[in-house]
Amino acid sequence: MAATVPTDSSSDPVRPLAVPTPRPRGDWDAWGSEPARLPAAAKAIVATLLPGKAHPIPHRAAPVLTPSVLPDDDLAALAAVVGADAATQDDAVRMLHLGGKSTPDLLRRRLDDLQAAPDAVVSPADRSEVAAVLRVCGERGIAVVPFGGGTSVVGGVDPVRGAQRAVIALDLSRTAALLALDEVSLLATFGAGTTGPQAEELLGARGYTLGHFPQSFLYASLGGYAATRSSGQASRGYGRFDDLVHALRVATPAGDLDLGRSPASAAGPDLRELFLGSEGAFGVLTEVTVRIRPVPAATAYRAWSFPDLAAGASAFREATQRGIRPTVLRLSDETETRVNAAMGGHLTRMRGCLAVATFEGATSAEAEATRDALDAVFRAHGASSRGEDPARSWERGRFASPALRDTLMDIGVLAETLETATTWANLPTLKAAVTAALTASLAAAGTKPIVLCHISHVYPAGASLYFTVVAALTDDPEAQWTRAKDAASLAIGDADGTITHHHAVGRDHRPYLEAEIGPLGVEVLRAVKSVLDPHGIMNPGALVEPAAEAPERA
Repeated sequence: MAATVPTDSSSDPVRPLAVPTPRPRGDWDAWGSEPARLPAAAKAIVATLLPGKAHPIPHRAAPVLTPSVLPDDDLAALAAVVGADAATQDDAVRMLHLGGKSTPDLLRRRLDDLQAAPDAVVSPADRSEVAAVLRVCGERGIAVVPFGGGTSVVGGVDPVRGAQRAVIALDLSRTAALLALDEVSLLATFGAGTTGPQAEELLGARGYTLGHFPQSFLYASLGGYAATRSSGQASRGYGRFDDLVHALRVATPAGDLDLGRSPASAAGPDLRELFLGSEGAFGVLTEVTVRIRPVPAATAYRAWSFPDLAAGASAFREATQRGIRPTVLRLSDETETRVNAAMGGHLTRMRGCLAVATFEGATSAEAEATRDALDAVFRAHGASSRGEDPARSWERGRFASPALRDTLMDIGVLAETLETATTWANLPTLKAAVTAALTASLAAAGTKPIVLCHISHVYPAGASLYFTVVAALTDDPEAQWTRAKDAASLAIGDADGTITHHHAVGRDHRPYLEAEIGPLGVEVLRAVKSVLDPHGIMNPGALVEPAAEAPERA
């Protein structure tokens, strides 16, 4: 079939091929909009964490926001380029743009009397309006925080003014649309504010899928995926999001960029890489062209139990290096296996380390052939089959666990995650170092933590480690987690892991970035920012610390 491309000229906005159903945002003080129910079996686990006095943290009835300091003439100038209804200082709208969804974010929304809010929320409809907003903000000294789904867990979308006199949240939800579809090359172009479910809705109606399903899928946007180098749960089958990006359109304060015109090129360094992972510090991703696939006709499932994590990791390594490609591949350590079994009401049936996998194909035979190839490798490493049910159960609940943090906080329990990655050879050392750092830090605060870990993204040279920490909240919960996260982050650096595999840098990981990329690496990023964002209006403090002296305005 021929490519379908919308009208596009320098004077007219792009007419989308299709516009998706609007998607709701999560609550201002929780991950989603529906409270998560704590499984009955989890009460036994909670009881072991709370031997003494619990410190539950109740929700606030309504937030008290910092007053807007954006002058009326600035708001009018912004409204002139996006429309009066798309530039607002309304508290109900500002409330939904307070920042991300990390534990410190959610704790502040429950503990602090005053909530730091953007001075206005501006919602452009397309790339031309985004560029116009950046021109106004550059001229008037207004900081811009690009805002997709608001699911950052590393301080990536906090409403920080920096050196500017005001800050806006640049809400990209109105850009949600399918803008172009090339069914010959299997490429689709979306407005950057299109969420994961919206992209699947628009592609699914035509028989295609993007196949990118991170835990933030229900809320996060495609622009956010690209800006944070997201890695979806089906990364073994489909690749990370940066593997799926064919082209980007970017609006920066210095001008617009149109990057990526062929599947491969030797025309110098790939400038798309400047913006994949840039977190809005250099500019705004306005359009993303991604590789798509036909919706698979068949899916197979299988779970296994390994005697220990070392056996499971060895099997994962061999299967990956041999090129066996299930769609999803996950391995829980012994602690996570036991806790998940208890949460599901299976207190005695699960031992060792649980692995789950899914397999997609154009036919059932194709999916099952990959399953059988993986099964042969796993059995050679001592695995025993657990059938399909654990894999199907994982898939049913794969987007629900972040909301459990809110429910646990209600009863005085801290639950948070962090992630890293390293080589196969270094995996045991890194896991032991991070587990020890988290355990020691939280134990020093007088709690009895549980540290869980799993592998969920694999490569020929190594894998990710994803940690979940559960502990009783103390009477100073924000400091409790800040100390534990710092201890874990330092341990990651000392053990040669990356400070982040897919959560991004944001503001929370910025203090540890220089240890990973070196002082010269940080200066390179600052140099890029100085060219593309000469007045420092883009997401101040995210990714790189701003230069000490901003350039004078013309």
